[in-house]
Amino acid sequence: MSELPQVVQSWIGKKRHEEVGEFDVERGFVLTACSSVENGNPIYWDEETANDLTDGFIAPPTMISVWCRPHIWAPWRHEEGLSLKTHFDLKEALETPEAIMSSDELIFYEPVRMGERVRQYQVLESVSDPKTTGLGTGRFWNIEVYYENLRGEKLCIEKIAGFGYRRDAK
Repeated sequence: MSELPQVVQSWIGKKRHEEVGEFDVERGFVLTACSSVENGNPIYWDEETANDLTDGFIAPPTMISVWCRPHIWAPWRHEEGLSLKTHFDLKEALETPEAIMSSDELIFYEPVRMGERVRQYQVLESVSDPKTTGLGTGRFWNIEVYYENLRGEKLCIEKIAGFGYRRDAK
């Protein structure tokens, strides 16, 4: 596990897995999400407030990844729908069957509006040398996910740090 495989090296800094969400941003999803956490912010519930403050209803910023997560099953797909495919590619290429996400930072730009479709792509920023932790031996990696609407306006950059590992034999 010492040398980083060439295929993984070739992914670093490159745009990967560009995809458009399978469904439109929809107010029913927004209200269900807000209800589940008792988020009473009037920009999500009250049309007059939303019009005054955000020029209409918007989605909560923290829902950004929802709009690009594929359904697990869809009639046109032959495999399970996965989000954050670069993460799963790394687990396979590095032979690290286990993984955790250790941090997630969101940087917001434009709001997500009802009826939009969201496009995302991922960039593998870095992969560490092998490390051994209490979980096992593996590598840390950093992935950035870029979200934009179909007009090309930047909505968010999500910076995710993960650790893929193989449990050490006890």
